[in-house]
Amino acid sequence: MGSPSDRPLAGKTALITGAGSGIGRAAVLAYAEAGASLSICGRRRALLEETAVAARAYGVPVRVYALDVADPDAVAAWVGDARDAFGRIDVLLNCAGTNARQRTWANTTIDSWDELIATNLKGVFLTTRAVLPTMREQHDGLIINVSSIAGVQASLVSGVAYSASKFGVVSLTQSLNLEEWHNGIRASAVCPGEVATPIMDKRPNPPPEHAHALMIQPEDMGATLVFLATLPPRVVVEQVLIRPTVRQY
Repeated sequence: MGSPSDRPLAGKTALITGAGSGIGRAAVLAYAEAGASLSICGRRRALLEETAVAARAYGVPVRVYALDVADPDAVAAWVGDARDAFGRIDVLLNCAGTNARQRTWANTTIDSWDELIATNLKGVFLTTRAVLPTMREQHDGLIINVSSIAGVQASLVSGVAYSASKFGVVSLTQSLNLEEWHNGIRASAVCPGEVATPIMDKRPNPPPEHAHALMIQPEDMGATLVFLATLPPRVVVEQVLIRPTVRQY
């Protein structure tokens, strides 16, 4: 399992959303390898259990909740369970996110808009609101929100609702740092470009197969998310932009 120096998050507790696949799953595995105790959530229990099995191989406890992050009661129950089980909450990673195949002004439906905003933005608000009382009591805590390059510059590829939701995530992160610094709470928005995850398949014109190897890999995101959690409390990295080196496929 490695020496203590190889497990910089030993003794820490992290809550991770969207943990069944993509960036969320990579975050779980990276945090488990770093020694953190984990409570993970997502919509699909089967995928969550697969992630949990892989994470437990690193010798850390992993609690599993199947839920919709847009459900305030479910989110409150998840956070309460983690607090009761582990006694503290050191890190919240908001990795849950979705997009729609139809995403332009011409074809975005109200239902699609509502679904994206609920998962990508409301979910971040709800999970953050749920952990804040515990973090305030501790006078310590880190909230990491996975946004997107589309949350810094609106993207035709990412679409109307997705770009709007991810801009909102960056704003939530900034407001947390403005309000909660005196409670010892820090927030970071991580804004990646193209990451080789299943969400790529939802594009109207998915990238060619060979392009996936040239994108940011999930494990690259996992390493970045661990790095942010290993910084001392005196430091907050409010925003991280990550791009693939290759710009055209």
